[in-house]
Amino acid sequence: MSPQIATNTQVDLADLLEFVEARHHVILVTTRADGSPQLSPVSAGVDEGRIVIATYPERAKVHNLRRFPEASLLVLSDDWNGAWVQVDGTAEVLDAPASIEPLVGYYRCISGEHPDWNEYREAMVRQGKSLIRVTPLRWGPVATGGFPARLA
Repeated sequence: MSPQIATNTQVDLADLLEFVEARHHVILVTTRADGSPQLSPVSAGVDEGRIVIATYPERAKVHNLRRFPEASLLVLSDDWNGAWVQVDGTAEVLDAPASIEPLVGYYRCISGEHPDWNEYREAMVRQGKSLIRVTPLRWGPVATGGFPARLA
């Protein structure tokens, strides 16, 4: 059996967003007040060219992004040995009620159509949900793990 060779593929923004659209397992990295990294496993999607994450305003990631609106994301494939990519960008946090319609977009990009959008909107208001939107500034390459090519 041949060893799996590691790959690194440079992609443009359109290809990056297409890669991320198909993957929802993400590690979000924000910066704590003391400058150390804070990591959060999140579900993410792509809406209007930005990576979007639903959350609550009390979460550490939200406090961190309000203070320092830069984020890094590690986008993982469902398969542990699948491709992955790091994305760095600027982040904004939307709170209810401004977050409600963007949360509809978030839901659609991850799960498709909801059976009752009014019920969904009411739930988002009741829960006080927030939405993080990350605008990609730097990324890649899209990579896979494995052996260096010299060992093929």
